[in-house]
Amino acid sequence: MSSRSGEDGDPRVPGRTRSQEALFAFVFGFISIGVMGAVAYAAEAPFIFPSLGPTAFLLFHRPTASAASPRNTIEGHVIGALSGVAALAVCGLLDAPSALEVGVTPLRAVAAGASLGLTSGLMILTRRGHPPAGATTLIVSLGLMTSAAHLGVLFAAVVLLVLQASLIHRIAGTSYPRWAPAE
Repeated sequence: MSSRSGEDGDPRVPGRTRSQEALFAFVFGFISIGVMGAVAYAAEAPFIFPSLGPTAFLLFHRPTASAASPRNTIEGHVIGALSGVAALAVCGLLDAPSALEVGVTPLRAVAAGASLGLTSGLMILTRRGHPPAGATTLIVSLGLMTSAAHLGVLFAAVVLLVLQASLIHRIAGTSYPRWAPAE
């Protein structure tokens, strides 16, 4: 891992200028989400969802950051999704229509807040920080992706995105961790 940090404090990729980092993030963010779109189209399943955008940004812009490691990315999204399901269960909303269908009720707001709080706390306690997982937990707790099939697609999409990033970084010679962040 590089000790050189960008203005935002995250580790920069050694030997890349800001323009090169921007081009890398643009090209491979476009390609990776394009692949996810093709998979979504072919599988007729939601392989693209909002939290994949910030995940791709992190994986291609700051690949040496702890939050971008494969472990933190995958396990952070698992924590987020399961926290969302737990909040729905506690609030009795597992079978309720989504917030897009009926609006945000007081109980749905409690579920959303509880899911984000649980996700945040668990990611910190387990050292699996991945900020985009905060969007995943809201996607679930707001009722947008709650079925077992949708959660399976969500997990598969995150793994597929991480595999794409791992391959791209290996080809590019980026010091991207195989699993856990360098600590």
